[in-house]
Amino acid sequence: MLLINQSMIQLTLPVLISFAISIVLCPIVIPFLHKLKFGQFVREEGPESHLKKAGTPTMGGLIFLLSVILTSVCFMSGNKEIIPVLFVTLGFGLIGFLDDYIKVVMKRSLGLRAWQKMLGQFVITALFAYYIVNYTELGTKTLIPFYGEVTMSPVLFVIMLFFVFLGTVNGVNFTDGLDGLASSVTIVVATFFTVVAVGTQNGIAPITCAVIGSLLGFLMYNVYPAKVFMGDTGSLALGGFVAAAAYMLKMPVFIPIIGFIYLFEIISVMMQVSYFKLTKGKRIFKMAPVHHHFELCGWSETRVVAVFSCVTALLCLVGLTAM
Repeated sequence: MLLINQSMIQLTLPVLISFAISIVLCPIVIPFLHKLKFGQFVREEGPESHLKKAGTPTMGGLIFLLSVILTSVCFMSGNKEIIPVLFVTLGFGLIGFLDDYIKVVMKRSLGLRAWQKMLGQFVITALFAYYIVNYTELGTKTLIPFYGEVTMSPVLFVIMLFFVFLGTVNGVNFTDGLDGLASSVTIVVATFFTVVAVGTQNGIAPITCAVIGSLLGFLMYNVYPAKVFMGDTGSLALGGFVAAAAYMLKMPVFIPIIGFIYLFEIISVMMQVSYFKLTKGKRIFKMAPVHHHFELCGWSETRVVAVFSCVTALLCLVGLTAM
């Protein structure tokens, strides 16, 4: 009973601490972003209903990113498994911050150049790959859904790692298109990681809990109608977190299951662009990413967020079954 109570405390503390930090920072940072005129630029080719969102403060990802960092540091003593996940989350968050800063402050609508963003993502991913292969006991072990653990060849493992990281990060980035969507879906995914981490006695539970708490606090201001957007600062950080946590749990192959929404979003864009070019102007979806398709079909933003979150929760249960 005592052990159960200690475990519960270890889980609830990072959630409560990160939530408290996030909920305190929001009313401080949001007016500050307003004052600096860090307003969101809304694409004219997007849904017409989104034009009213122009000027809503962006770069709000700084709020939950800071919350995750401060909370994780509190639980880092004697727990080195948190470090690579925090490093990747912070690293991708920094790339997103630079992208947002250039877009919003320097008024260059495209932000970082494509090669600059890709180079930054490659460097962070390469450092993570080098660390887990050489400085952890994980090696190249990977869990296959409904099968078990396999040991991959180092070359194949690293190639897959790059695909998983870049795909996941950009998938989360595309998912961040409706108020509270990326936040809600990632809370569910982070909860899945927490359950697995506790069940396997993996040390990353404090940072997965920190992400849950910080996003819950952020969601209080990010839910429709959003008072702040996370921007690339937040979406790239969350994408990095999801990919890194999955690898620390030896579960990258589970991402298409638990992170199906991220995958669905990025594939919808690829399908739309490819089909448009092949057919010289025809479209599969009314608009991509796919959450805009459902909007144009008459769904409200809150309905899309609720359905996508429920789908993620159900698929996370499938993921637990597949272990």
